Amino acid sequence: MKRAAAIALALAFAGAHAAYASDGPSMAQDTRKSGASFMSASTQAMQRDDTQNPAMLWISGGAALWNARAGKSDQSCAGCHGDAKQSMRGVAARFPAFDPASGRVITLGQRINLCRQGAQQAAPLKPESDDLLSLESYVAMQSRGMPMNPPQDSGTRAAAAKGQQLYRQRIGQLNLSCAQCHDDNWGRKLAGATIPQGHANAYPIYRLEWQAMGSLQRRLRNCMSGVRAEVPPYGAQDLVDLEAYLSLRARGMALETPGVRP
Repeated sequence: MKRAAAIALALAFAGAHAAYASDGPSMAQDTRKSGASFMSASTQAMQRDDTQNPAMLWISGGAALWNARAGKSDQSCAGCHGDAKQSMRGVAARFPAFDPASGRVITLGQRINLCRQGAQQAAPLKPESDDLLSLESYVAMQSRGMPMNPPQDSGTRAAAAKGQQLYRQRIGQLNLSCAQCHDDNWGRKLAGATIPQGHANAYPIYRLEWQAMGSLQRRLRNCMSGVRAEVPPYGAQDLVDLEAYLSLRARGMALETPGVRP
């Protein structure tokens, strides 16, 4: 049974990886569109202009937290990593990623908390808290414009394969999968809103609906609630695996953080 499961995971990942091979799809083949493509002109302008983008309030908070000393070690992020504009360039484009120390795939937010607990000897920041979203957004912004570049190690690939299975699995009382909306029906209307392709290349994002920043896991949990499915808690491995697959699915697309969405 273990061998069969391993083969199934390998085949699932191979199918996902074949679509976005190392050189990526050709311009003629690549029909992927950022969620920004489905927004109104005014919302697109809000994302492009940092003076209008409300997410910059969280970015500013993240910059302050980056330089603030914390925990028993009285150490700041900058004390270890220096100027984030150099040291964090490209980092967010490589998450989620397998963490050898914990033996599992983790998100960028989880990586930040591991640093807080280890290097700073401070309490972890609460999932979806403004402080964690601010730090994650600040780190991710340093990779803005860079291509999504998920790791190719076996641990991350296995998580992405599981995530692909979850992406295609029907769930909830409405018996729907992520793929049925974002692969099969993108561009159509749902309750008056255009269905995007579901690429996760702009998180954390500011949603006008939320009037706040939110993580990719918040968006995933909202979708699960929408189809009347059981909603896993923040940090659940299923959510992390879904993130790993969505990162692979968006491979080569430009990171847009901090994104703005309706």
